[in-house]
Amino acid sequence: MENPRTESARIHDDRAIIDAAEDAPSGAGSSGGNLARDVATQNEIAETFDPEALTRPKKEDAINNDTARPSRRVPG
Repeated sequence: MENPRTESARIHDDRAIIDAAEDAPSGAGSSGGNLARDVATQNEIAETFDPEALTRPKKEDAINNDTARPSRRVPG
């Protein structure tokens, strides 16, 4: 006698539904605060022009969202 869970899994096989489903968009999430939201927005804009675009947070983004401070070093 097989495990009842195994029999139930065979009866309710979702393989055809899963194979027919469209791929979900891989994208940057906007959860996590303003910095993540801003970078996700920049990524969405970049993807309209280039579907393979990848946007990463920059120091400027962190400064604009008060999660980093500008460098106080003097050049030279």
